[in-house]
Amino acid sequence: MKPPQGPADKTLPTPDPTQVQLIRSYGPGHFMISDREWRSPVLVTPTRTTEWNVARAEDLALDNLAALKEAPTPTEFLVVGCGPRAVFLPPALRASLKSAGLSLEVVDTGSACRTYNVLLAEGRRVAAALIPV
Repeated sequence: MKPPQGPADKTLPTPDPTQVQLIRSYGPGHFMISDREWRSPVLVTPTRTTEWNVARAEDLALDNLAALKEAPTPTEFLVVGCGPRAVFLPPALRASLKSAGLSLEVVDTGSACRTYNVLLAEGRRVAAALIPV
């Protein structure tokens, strides 16, 4: 990440696409993340994108987020992109994620992609769990 130039500079730091996983675009059945196209659900962290074995947001469980524990820095904010529209996650799952120290945002996939990029640009420790639209 490139830091602001000085105390008077109000520009947000911009992610260096060679150093972070930046969501460039999404569309029916695919994502373009940094310079690679993905045609499956994905789990995106600032340092890595991996295929994610969840086809529907309703199937989300703590077990299929285990890759977040392998990230070099702990994730503080998880954005879940549910596909074309957001769904409600079970209260027990929300409570488990909260007790694991994760703030959670559950939205449609387009909103999740935008939110991830904004939080990444702010230097937040964010991850996105994305199901294609």
